[in-house]
Amino acid sequence: MKETTPAAMPPCFERWCCRFDDVFTRSAQRREFRNYLAGLLGESERKNIFQMSSHAVGVTYHKLHHFLTEAPWSAEEINERRLQVMASCRQTKIASGFTLIVDDSGHRKSGTLTSGVGRQYIGEIGKTDNGIVIVTTHLYDGVKSLPLDVELYQHATSRFTRQTRSRICEKARLSFKLNREMFKKRSSTQNCLD
Repeated sequence: MKETTPAAMPPCFERWCCRFDDVFTRSAQRREFRNYLAGLLGESERKNIFQMSSHAVGVTYHKLHHFLTEAPWSAEEINERRLQVMASCRQTKIASGFTLIVDDSGHRKSGTLTSGVGRQYIGEIGKTDNGIVIVTTHLYDGVKSLPLDVELYQHATSRFTRQTRSRICEKARLSFKLNREMFKKRSSTQNCLD
Protein backbone atom coordinates (compact mmCIF):
# COMPACT_ATOMS: atom_id res chain seq x y z
CA MET A 1 0.00 0.00 0.00
CA LYS A 2 1.28 3.46 -0.90
CA GLU A 3 1.61 5.38 2.34
CA THR A 4 3.10 8.78 1.68
CA THR A 5 3.69 11.58 -0.74
CA PRO A 6 5.28 14.98 -0.08
CA ALA A 7 2.01 16.65 -1.16
CA ALA A 8 0.17 14.81 1.64
CA MET A 9 2.68 15.83 4.31
CA PRO A 10 1.70 18.54 6.83
CA PRO A 11 2.43 22.19 5.87
CA CYS A 12 5.44 22.30 8.21
CA PHE A 13 7.14 19.68 6.00
CA GLU A 14 7.05 21.99 2.96
CA ARG A 15 8.16 24.99 5.05
CA TRP A 16 11.14 22.95 6.30
CA CYS A 17 12.07 21.79 2.78
CA CYS A 18 11.81 25.33 1.34
CA ARG A 19 14.69 26.39 3.59
CA PHE A 20 16.97 24.11 1.56
CA ASP A 21 15.76 25.01 -1.94
CA ASP A 22 18.62 27.38 -2.80
CA VAL A 23 21.19 24.65 -2.06
CA PHE A 24 19.86 22.69 -5.05
CA THR A 25 20.38 23.97 -8.61
CA ARG A 26 17.51 22.09 -10.30
CA SER A 27 13.83 21.64 -9.57
CA ALA A 28 14.23 17.84 -9.94
CA GLN A 29 16.76 17.90 -7.07
CA ARG A 30 14.35 19.86 -4.89
CA ARG A 31 11.54 17.39 -5.70
CA GLU A 32 13.67 14.32 -4.93
CA PHE A 33 14.96 15.94 -1.72
CA ARG A 34 11.33 16.14 -0.59
CA ASN A 35 10.67 12.56 -1.73
CA TYR A 36 13.72 11.33 0.19
CA LEU A 37 12.77 13.16 3.40
CA ALA A 38 9.17 11.95 3.12
CA GLY A 39 10.52 8.41 2.72
CA LEU A 40 12.67 8.75 5.84
CA LEU A 41 9.66 9.99 7.79
CA GLY A 42 7.32 7.35 6.34
CA GLU A 43 6.15 4.28 8.19
CA SER A 44 7.98 1.61 6.20
CA GLU A 45 10.16 -0.52 8.43
CA ARG A 46 13.21 -0.38 6.16
CA LYS A 47 14.52 2.98 4.99
CA ASN A 48 16.17 2.01 1.70
CA ILE A 49 15.51 3.50 -1.74
CA PHE A 50 13.45 0.52 -2.90
CA GLN A 51 11.13 0.68 0.12
CA MET A 52 10.83 4.47 -0.08
CA SER A 53 9.88 4.42 -3.75
CA SER A 54 7.50 1.47 -3.49
CA HIS A 55 5.64 2.94 -0.49
CA ALA A 56 5.18 6.45 -1.88
CA VAL A 57 2.89 7.91 -4.51
CA GLY A 58 4.68 9.40 -7.53
CA VAL A 59 8.19 8.41 -6.42
CA THR A 60 10.34 6.25 -8.70
CA TYR A 61 13.33 4.19 -7.68
CA HIS A 62 15.53 5.44 -10.54
CA LYS A 63 14.94 9.14 -9.87
CA LEU A 64 15.53 8.76 -6.14
CA HIS A 65 18.65 6.65 -6.77
CA HIS A 66 20.00 9.25 -9.21
CA PHE A 67 19.39 12.03 -6.68
CA LEU A 68 21.31 10.21 -3.95
CA THR A 69 24.20 8.88 -6.02
CA GLU A 70 24.71 11.04 -9.12
CA ALA A 71 23.04 14.45 -8.79
CA PRO A 72 25.45 17.35 -8.11
CA TRP A 73 24.68 18.55 -4.58
CA SER A 74 26.80 18.77 -1.45
CA ALA A 75 25.96 16.79 1.69
CA GLU A 76 28.16 19.22 3.64
CA GLU A 77 26.10 22.19 2.43
CA ILE A 78 22.87 20.42 3.36
CA ASN A 79 24.21 19.64 6.84
CA GLU A 80 25.43 23.24 7.28
CA ARG A 81 22.00 24.54 6.30
CA ARG A 82 20.32 22.03 8.64
CA LEU A 83 22.42 23.31 11.54
CA GLN A 84 21.60 26.93 10.64
CA VAL A 85 17.87 26.18 10.42
CA MET A 86 17.86 24.30 13.71
CA ALA A 87 19.83 27.09 15.42
CA SER A 88 17.28 29.66 14.23
CA CYS A 89 14.28 27.80 15.70
CA ARG A 90 13.43 28.28 19.36
CA GLN A 91 12.24 24.67 19.65
CA THR A 92 15.49 23.14 18.34
CA LYS A 93 18.13 25.64 19.46
CA ILE A 94 20.57 24.19 22.01
CA ALA A 95 20.88 26.07 25.31
CA SER A 96 24.23 27.08 26.77
CA GLY A 97 25.85 24.58 29.11
CA PHE A 98 25.62 21.81 26.53
CA THR A 99 27.49 18.51 26.46
CA LEU A 100 29.25 17.18 23.38
CA ILE A 101 28.36 13.51 22.83
CA VAL A 102 30.40 11.19 20.62
CA ASP A 103 28.66 7.88 19.97
CA ASP A 104 29.45 4.78 17.96
CA SER A 105 26.42 2.76 16.93
CA GLY A 106 26.63 -0.70 15.43
CA HIS A 107 23.93 -2.14 13.21
CA ARG A 108 23.62 -5.73 12.02
CA LYS A 109 24.07 -6.16 8.26
CA SER A 110 24.11 -9.32 6.18
CA GLY A 111 26.44 -9.71 3.22
CA THR A 112 29.64 -7.84 2.43
CA LEU A 113 28.66 -5.50 -0.41
CA THR A 114 28.01 -2.42 1.75
CA SER A 115 31.00 -0.26 2.60
CA GLY A 116 32.19 -0.74 6.19
CA VAL A 117 30.59 -4.15 6.77
CA GLY A 118 32.67 -6.58 8.81
CA ARG A 119 32.69 -8.69 11.96
CA GLN A 120 32.65 -6.21 14.80
CA TYR A 121 30.82 -5.40 18.02
CA ILE A 122 27.21 -4.46 17.27
CA GLY A 123 25.68 -2.53 20.16
CA GLU A 124 22.03 -3.07 19.20
CA ILE A 125 22.43 -6.84 19.72
CA GLY A 126 25.18 -6.72 22.36
CA LYS A 127 27.68 -9.03 20.65
CA THR A 128 30.13 -9.37 17.76
CA ASP A 129 28.47 -10.03 14.42
CA ASN A 130 28.53 -8.95 10.81
CA GLY A 131 27.51 -5.29 10.58
CA ILE A 132 28.41 -1.64 10.18
CA VAL A 133 29.37 0.99 12.75
CA ILE A 134 28.86 4.73 12.47
CA VAL A 135 30.36 7.41 14.70
CA THR A 136 28.13 10.41 15.41
CA THR A 137 28.50 13.70 17.27
CA HIS A 138 25.64 15.49 19.06
CA LEU A 139 25.14 18.47 21.33
CA TYR A 140 22.89 17.85 24.35
CA ASP A 141 21.63 20.59 26.68
CA GLY A 142 19.77 18.41 29.18
CA VAL A 143 16.48 18.67 27.26
CA LYS A 144 17.16 18.15 23.58
CA SER A 145 19.86 16.75 21.33
CA LEU A 146 21.21 18.32 18.14
CA PRO A 147 22.90 15.83 15.78
CA LEU A 148 26.01 17.43 14.28
CA ASP A 149 27.75 14.95 12.01
CA VAL A 150 28.17 11.28 11.15
CA GLU A 151 31.03 9.20 9.76
CA LEU A 152 31.13 5.56 8.66
CA TYR A 153 33.71 3.47 10.51
CA GLN A 154 35.67 1.35 8.01
CA HIS A 155 36.42 -1.88 9.88
CA ALA A 156 39.67 -3.72 9.09
CA THR A 157 37.75 -6.69 7.68
CA SER A 158 35.56 -4.49 5.49
CA ARG A 159 35.64 -5.51 1.84
CA PHE A 160 36.16 -1.88 0.77
CA THR A 161 39.04 -1.34 3.20
CA ARG A 162 40.80 -4.47 1.93
CA GLN A 163 40.27 -3.47 -1.71
CA THR A 164 41.60 0.07 -1.38
CA ARG A 165 44.22 -0.84 1.22
CA SER A 166 43.40 2.45 2.90
CA ARG A 167 44.66 3.16 6.39
CA ILE A 168 42.25 1.93 9.05
CA CYS A 169 40.81 4.83 11.04
CA GLU A 170 40.05 3.85 14.63
CA LYS A 171 36.80 5.01 16.17
CA ALA A 172 38.63 7.40 18.51
CA ARG A 173 40.35 9.05 15.54
CA LEU A 174 36.99 9.36 13.79
CA SER A 175 35.53 11.11 16.83
CA PHE A 176 38.48 13.55 16.97
CA LYS A 177 38.07 14.17 13.23
CA LEU A 178 34.36 14.93 13.66
CA ASN A 179 35.11 17.27 16.58
CA ARG A 180 37.80 19.09 14.56
CA GLU A 181 35.39 19.51 11.65
CA MET A 182 32.70 20.82 13.98
CA PHE A 183 34.97 23.53 15.33
CA LYS A 184 36.18 24.42 11.82
CA LYS A 185 32.53 25.01 10.85
CA ARG A 186 32.00 27.34 13.78
CA SER A 187 29.73 29.61 11.74
CA SER A 188 26.86 27.13 11.97
CA THR A 189 27.63 25.56 15.30
CA GLN A 190 28.29 28.93 16.96
CA ASN A 191 24.66 29.87 16.34
CA CYS A 192 23.64 26.62 18.03
CA LEU A 193 25.70 27.52 21.08
CA ASP A 194 24.65 31.16 21.58
